[in-house]
Amino acid sequence: MDIEIRHFEQEDIEAIKEIYNQPHAIEGTLQLPYQSFGHWKNRLESIGSSFICLVAEMDGKVVGQLGIHTFDRPRRKHVAMLAIAVSQNAQGKGVADKLMSTAVDLCDNWLNVRRIELQVFVDNPRAISLYKKHGFAEEGVLVDFGFKNGKYVSAFTMARINGQSI
Repeated sequence: MDIEIRHFEQEDIEAIKEIYNQPHAIEGTLQLPYQSFGHWKNRLESIGSSFICLVAEMDGKVVGQLGIHTFDRPRRKHVAMLAIAVSQNAQGKGVADKLMSTAVDLCDNWLNVRRIELQVFVDNPRAISLYKKHGFAEEGVLVDFGFKNGKYVSAFTMARINGQSI
């Protein structure tokens, strides 16, 4: 199956909402369940030039989304933050890997980003493995970072420095 990565379009909002409303995405991100189309429409229509929203498409259907947030502040212009989610039925098919490869290429070769950072719950070994594959290293633990399923969960802060191993 071919995976196409492209910038999101307005007609992708419903598919992105559906991805983030899936139980695994709610559990693995800081999203709340039951988000409306209006919530996602407002969120995606109000993104500025410091946010790049990519989607992964398979067989004409949006199955993944990745956000790259860059910073305007002079002392953080070299940094980007990533967030990613892939539809349950597309997991294990290379979608997240292709989204991450695309994000790293954009950051390294087009956006002049030196440091890419993210947070990931410590109980998400699949995501941690993906990030390590793309050169990210654990920098620290954020204790009780998020609340999910009735309890606090810690997260790793991970980063990748262009041209270096951490």
